[in-house]
Amino acid sequence: MPCSSSYNPASPMICSAGRWSSTPFLVVNPAQQLVTLFFRSSSMLHVMKHSHYISRFGSKLGLQCVGMHENGIIFNNNPALWKVIRPFFMKALSGPGLVRMVAICVESIKAHLDRLEEVTNASGYVDVLTLMRRIMLDTSNMLFLGIPLDESAIVTKIQGYFNAWQALLLKPDIFFKISWLYKKYEKSVKELKDALEILIEEKRHQISKAEKLEDSMDFATQLIFAEKRGDLTKENVNQCILEMLIAAPDTMSVSVFFMLFLIAKHPKVEEALMKDIQTVLGERDISIDDVPKLKVVENFIYESMRYQPVVDLVMRKALQDDVIDGYPVKKGTNIILNLGRMHRLEFFPKPNEFTLENFEKNVPYRYFQPFGFGPRACAGKFIAMVMMKSILVTLLKRFHVKSLQEKCVENMQKKNDLSLHPDEADGLLEMVFTPRSSDKCLEN
Repeated sequence: MPCSSSYNPASPMICSAGRWSSTPFLVVNPAQQLVTLFFRSSSMLHVMKHSHYISRFGSKLGLQCVGMHENGIIFNNNPALWKVIRPFFMKALSGPGLVRMVAICVESIKAHLDRLEEVTNASGYVDVLTLMRRIMLDTSNMLFLGIPLDESAIVTKIQGYFNAWQALLLKPDIFFKISWLYKKYEKSVKELKDALEILIEEKRHQISKAEKLEDSMDFATQLIFAEKRGDLTKENVNQCILEMLIAAPDTMSVSVFFMLFLIAKHPKVEEALMKDIQTVLGERDISIDDVPKLKVVENFIYESMRYQPVVDLVMRKALQDDVIDGYPVKKGTNIILNLGRMHRLEFFPKPNEFTLENFEKNVPYRYFQPFGFGPRACAGKFIAMVMMKSILVTLLKRFHVKSLQEKCVENMQKKNDLSLHPDEADGLLEMVFTPRSSDKCLEN
């Protein structure tokens, strides 16, 4: 069915149109919610920039199960509470935190590459997804919580939580009346929450014993102080910290995973990247001042996110009656913006190819929105670019990457739920990392 490629999260049952056109799609998901699907840039622009679309939609019972109902920032559908919480995220993800992230990323990826055997199998193949998830968790923890943790155990629990979140988000209420159906998801959520609650309690204890906090006013500390003032509940504080820690291992790790497979398939792109890195950095590590100078690396990241997106759907709820591109939208309408489809329909000279030519010229922001924009844009969009540049540069300076048996993003089995990610039951998702100084790498 034509809409299935763009709306797998809800497994749509009804589609009002049989072809892609300028007419929005109407679908009904299993929760019997009417959803309008838009994919034109003008529709995206209208919805994203207006404040009456800051709410998202999802099953109340599902969101309660994962702790996101009127808590945290990701799927908090209470606009008033969301507005209270968002400034904590914006402050942590910009300014000094943005500057510190480069050094933290470099330190983390170097440490993990020095311990590469932890994610390398007996054949010498590297589990790239696990490596990226551990690096993303480590950097997020160092910047936002600052409590030692068991990376391997927490990464596994994050995956269980994410699986529960995507499974429960759009389930009908009847699903939650059949305990054996949702208990396994409830268990996965509890495992992560319990593990993080221990870490957060340790943070509270650390704060209570600290003589001087001026130098350690990180994200978690700011939230805990807000709780002490009565501005936030303990439940909300814990959920905010959980969401900050899972965000990068959840989506950005998969983005970098796809990028490495694209590099492996396109040697000329790798050449261009290495030339850019050598020109800007030489032999030294990346610093915050280098980030805006790495234009080829930046264009590569953009093209990767356009060609093989991880988050290609944006969910919104209309808070008032409106008209979008001449299409009447009633208050309460659930809306999905298909960014992935838009990125292949408009503006780009070679929309169905992976090529840096697509970003040789300046791309107007209305045609390319990997992080969204407007009042509910991704709060971490700037720090995400800093992290991805830092990780890619540091890894590529040290290793040449190669896929197994010509595995690539095009022939890789994927799941499209809340986000698009590789089916980890599919084989050959590991890669070969060859040190760039070796003769073997030079032969490649």
